[in-house]
Amino acid sequence: MIVLGLTGSVGMGKSTAAAMLRRLGIPVHDSDAAVHRLLAARGTAVAAVAAAFPGVQNAAGGIDRALLGRRVFGDPPALRHLERILFPMVRRNQERFLRQARARRAPLVVLDIPLLFETDGAARCDKVMVVSAPAALQRARVMARPGMTEARFSAVLAQQMPDSEKRRRADYVVPTGLGRAVTSRRIRRIVATLLEDGGEIGQDRRQRRNRSAARP
Repeated sequence: MIVLGLTGSVGMGKSTAAAMLRRLGIPVHDSDAAVHRLLAARGTAVAAVAAAFPGVQNAAGGIDRALLGRRVFGDPPALRHLERILFPMVRRNQERFLRQARARRAPLVVLDIPLLFETDGAARCDKVMVVSAPAALQRARVMARPGMTEARFSAVLAQQMPDSEKRRRADYVVPTGLGRAVTSRRIRRIVATLLEDGGEIGQDRRQRRNRSAARP
């Protein structure tokens, strides 16, 4: 089974790309959606987050994500503390997704991870796809979101690796600023290439694991 990492900076069109992959029948694990479930009423992360950040629990019993966001953005130690709570839980959720996909013998799956490079998630993927658009279009998309401010946009960008570096590290770059048809064609070509090269990619993965196991 090939594991394709999908990432991209805020406003670059990652959700659109993930939806296109799903329409092609590719199983996609959405890390953002996993976080939302963890923070919802009866979510696994609610107790730990509420204890670490008093006052962020809502009347329904979940976490008020907008309030939590205001508590941690612009406060690096608080953000790191939140990440130490959430990231291991999301990782376990991803691992469960991969086990289920392998049991179904899925030839290709996608891990949609916003901070893929920033959290060393690329090491768990065979290939990485980065979505990218011009900076002016990225800004226009993000600033059109409800409640977005320049300060919040800057805080989000400060957490993320620059788009140019993500594109440099990617195996595949998908443009999202030239219209959906261009994006869709590029994604379909990448999927076709991955499925055709599955055996070779699997061999490369085994070689990497063998080299890692041989290290003292």
